[in-house]
Amino acid sequence: MHNVKKIAVSLLILGVTTGFTQAATHHHESKPDATLRLSGGSFALGIGVSWGSGTLTYRGKDYPVKVKGLSVGKVGMTNSSAYGEVFNLKHLQDFNGHYNVGGAGTRGVTLMSNQAGVIVRISSTQKGVAVNATGGGADMQLK
Repeated sequence: MHNVKKIAVSLLILGVTTGFTQAATHHHESKPDATLRLSGGSFALGIGVSWGSGTLTYRGKDYPVKVKGLSVGKVGMTNSSAYGEVFNLKHLQDFNGHYNVGGAGTRGVTLMSNQAGVIVRISSTQKGVAVNATGGGADMQLK
């Protein structure tokens, strides 16, 4: 019976991951609903602390954003920036929330989604620097 539960959980995880990957792949070919520019800093040596702010451009208007849990760079002290494309953003308030990392895409792109189904495809604007969500994700809120 224990193995049946393990198999069921594995299939559920596989299904969610596959669905997220298909959604991200579909969005790779479509126009984003918004764009996101982030800057911030982090200090990481084993355990990392990260912070940041940015601008969400949605329907021709700019909105300030605060970010917690997203770092650009893996070790050391960094001040950097990142660019993202936002998909499935039907209402501005849907942007707020906790974003879980769905996986790393191609060429250093990180895919994240929140509880409202908003997907962010984000990458560093500096060559050779990775974008990481610490602690299982990142919190992004409009200011």
